[in-house]
Amino acid sequence: MSSPKLFMHIKEPSLASNLLSLNSVSQYELNISHQGENWLDQLTLAKCDVALIEVNSLDDIALKELIHSPVFYQTEFLFFSQGEPDPILDQLMNKGAGFHYRAPFHFKLIESSLDDVFRELSAIKGNTNTQTSYLDQFGLLVGSSTAMHSLYQTIRKVAVTKANAFIIGESGTGKELIANTLHVFSQRAEAPFVAINCGALSPELIDSELFGHVKGAFTGAHKDHQGVFEQAEGGTLFLDEVTEMPYEHQVKLLRVLESGEYKPVGAQQVKIANVRIVAATNRTPHDAIRDEVLREDLYFRLAQFPIMVPRLRDREGDACGLAQHFLAYRNAQDGEHKQFSAKSLDKINHYVWPGNVRELKHAIERAYILADDTIHPDHLITNDVNHQVEQDKTAGIPFGMRLDDIEKIAILKTLKQNNGNRTDTAHQLGISVKTLYNKLDKYESIKAI
Repeated sequence: MSSPKLFMHIKEPSLASNLLSLNSVSQYELNISHQGENWLDQLTLAKCDVALIEVNSLDDIALKELIHSPVFYQTEFLFFSQGEPDPILDQLMNKGAGFHYRAPFHFKLIESSLDDVFRELSAIKGNTNTQTSYLDQFGLLVGSSTAMHSLYQTIRKVAVTKANAFIIGESGTGKELIANTLHVFSQRAEAPFVAINCGALSPELIDSELFGHVKGAFTGAHKDHQGVFEQAEGGTLFLDEVTEMPYEHQVKLLRVLESGEYKPVGAQQVKIANVRIVAATNRTPHDAIRDEVLREDLYFRLAQFPIMVPRLRDREGDACGLAQHFLAYRNAQDGEHKQFSAKSLDKINHYVWPGNVRELKHAIERAYILADDTIHPDHLITNDVNHQVEQDKTAGIPFGMRLDDIEKIAILKTLKQNNGNRTDTAHQLGISVKTLYNKLDKYESIKAI
């Protein structure tokens, strides 16, 4: 089996030398351009799988011609530049050209990208009957849609700054993967990435989980404990579902962001926080502030750079691509060669995926277990289940029941289904958290009478 072919058009000697020294480059069949000649013509003749292109001139004729060339769709590109604005290159990146690395270059990440591309190309060349993943990958994120490439571009810009980022998106869209990718591409990449789900914190232990405690600080504190601010020292702290943190505790987080200081529970000594904060929520910040589940001053401290995450249904073509990606990796894990039928891909493509990527991944996992060699539409049970729910959503509601009684039943059943999580319950019912609290208080008052 022949190795994937790599084309290199790099003029700057030190950059060329560093790239040639990467172990990942040695895996490819290497083709180096003749300087002074049109590199796109050379790439077209060479028919390479991957191209490393140095961009250092707005007058680069080949770059302008690339978007109209079939090579654009047949080759994985890694562009290198000194960072000068280049509208032609920006247009190429928005069309899904690949990766754009700006000086100073992070060669470890470049090598990782080349390794990933090599593995995917080798799988394709080695077994054309094997389900493969063809989607672009950036950090821990996978997707080739315009929406995802726009997200990659945003992450590249934000990652190299010191700004706190606030990730906003529906459940299942991959907010933690985005936070982790921000970390990987930041200057803190060698330090820890620590994630904590604010919705899972016990109100009695929030201070300890965030800031730590010393031995004997409270009953059960048998030894010193590092909080997440200390665990993430020098790195990135990801506060997932930050709007689930009790409102009265948010002011303590605000103080740390304002002063950089915190004190473990029971300690006398103040510590200085050295972390980058990335927070996330599945709620609209405006609604969360209005409903008094997120402090407005805390939001502005966290959201120095807001990042909006696209829903899966807004990522044209990515649903099928992700399905094939998940199946390819599951096949590789088990040594299988399962495939999607054309009708199953059509079903995946036309379903709206309200649970986003998480729902899709779970559906593929179930289909993989159910199928023998080929995954057919009946193995993808999600759409059928939701269709049945749509048909039966009025079942069990008796005629003539008072509307306020129906409302009470809906609220209490939804609250129970969500294990008492009032934010999720309000979100599903289409009401504010404040309204939900008022109604629950009303029910308690009636019960007391």
